[in-house]
Amino acid sequence: MKNLFIMRHGKSSWELNVSDQDRPLLQKGMVDAQMVSAELAGKNLKIDKVFSSPANRALHTCMICLRTLNYPLIDFSVASDLYDFSGEKVIDFIKNFDDSLESVLIFGHNHTFTYLANAMGNRHIDNVPTSGFVQLQFKETKWASISKGSTIQTIFPKQLKAW
Repeated sequence: MKNLFIMRHGKSSWELNVSDQDRPLLQKGMVDAQMVSAELAGKNLKIDKVFSSPANRALHTCMICLRTLNYPLIDFSVASDLYDFSGEKVIDFIKNFDDSLESVLIFGHNHTFTYLANAMGNRHIDNVPTSGFVQLQFKETKWASISKGSTIQTIFPKQLKAW
């Protein structure tokens, strides 16, 4: 059984005149990423490997999460294939994971992550929000064979905020 954890980057800034890959997180993005990560930490998920898009906003969100989870950086890598907005490169990337990995966490972008959640999960999600987390589980034992799995859980910042 394979588990794919996806987390979209936190809310980013459009205020600076920088390339898309260099856009930073807003304070709200950092706070929301920390809040979702703290919720994840309480779930004691087993994560074998972590990959992040090289974009500043995704990488920063990833570092906030990994620090919160006390996750060893030796099991973390930056993957340029995750800087994708259509989903095709990301699906190919996932299907090429080493089969010894049971549970993988990836950090990246929309529209890809909403597409992935809907194409590979069994529950429709209108939009994976910034700092949103989705767990997909597959019965297959080989990553290359995964197609449609189960949406096990979602953790979105809005769900965690007191009203």
